[in-house]
Amino acid sequence: MAASPFSGLDLLATPVILVDEELRVVHTNPAAEDLFSFSLKNAVSQPLEQLFIDSAELVASLEDVLGHGWSYSGRDLILTRPGQASLHLNCLTTPIENSAARFLVEFRPIDQQLKLAREQRQMDQQQANRELIRNLAHEIRNPLGGLRGSAQLLEHELDRPELREYTQVIIKEADRLQLLLDRLLTPHRPPQFAPLNIHEVLERVRTLVLAEFPDGIRIERDYDASLPDLHGDKEQLIQSVLNIVRNAAQALNGRGEIELRSRARRQVTLAKQRYKLALELQVVDNGPGIPEELRERIFYPLVSGRDGGTGLGLTLSQTFVQHHHGSLECDSEPGRTCFTIMLPLE
Repeated sequence: MAASPFSGLDLLATPVILVDEELRVVHTNPAAEDLFSFSLKNAVSQPLEQLFIDSAELVASLEDVLGHGWSYSGRDLILTRPGQASLHLNCLTTPIENSAARFLVEFRPIDQQLKLAREQRQMDQQQANRELIRNLAHEIRNPLGGLRGSAQLLEHELDRPELREYTQVIIKEADRLQLLLDRLLTPHRPPQFAPLNIHEVLERVRTLVLAEFPDGIRIERDYDASLPDLHGDKEQLIQSVLNIVRNAAQALNGRGEIELRSRARRQVTLAKQRYKLALELQVVDNGPGIPEELRERIFYPLVSGRDGGTGLGLTLSQTFVQHHHGSLECDSEPGRTCFTIMLPLE
């Protein structure tokens, strides 16, 4: 059996596709087969545009290369195979002199780079939020105490009971604002780390939410029982997951399904550090989804998509997760919202 003239490309770790002048696939190396989940046999002789759902930009660039004979470099290109998640890629196209192939198209996945950049932005934003909240809370606390104390003194000077109703309003509202300030400052308590079973955390959350929404909410469990113990602060993790699950139940208006899912993930990068083993915890609901205009801001403090919401729950969840050197992300569309917590298990 004659060796393939492109067998040298099969040794490359970089995904490579060769195409002819009609932009049909001539050869793909194993790295490209793994990346795009197709086989060489099925891809050969197929038009490149038929391999992907959204290949118009790539095909137009290759046609431009064909017309002018120059190289093409594309950054942050998005390609999607039917039935698969979209891939973010950098692409380099080089004309070659070969009787069978006309272009060598090299792909470099950048999903990990984008993830790291997104995590860094979240950490920077979270740090700025914490400083803003802490300074604002301290600025409000002192005059708030003065207002409450003055209202109490005034109440003792009033003879008419109906007038004391007004001072009671001031006192109660001052107490409510004080409680809000306490919640804003709570994340600054350092975590108390100890070995714990993450499924005990999830079961506690499940019990609390089902007690709060006894009719209409179903919470399914899909746990990996082989997960090792996690080193973390149990109360902070309970509060973090509880905020997410409670938000999901409220978004469902008390009727719908929530799934709690745990998995082990290997070779995960969190906060620029590589871990051999990590916990992936997902909270999935079948509600209406997060409004598109809020999706980029849902972890900001005081941002809420619900009437009467404080906009602090997800901010606190993210802070507690970051205390554990983890990450919290959200993917939402109508009918499915998924919050994913990643925590190192080392």
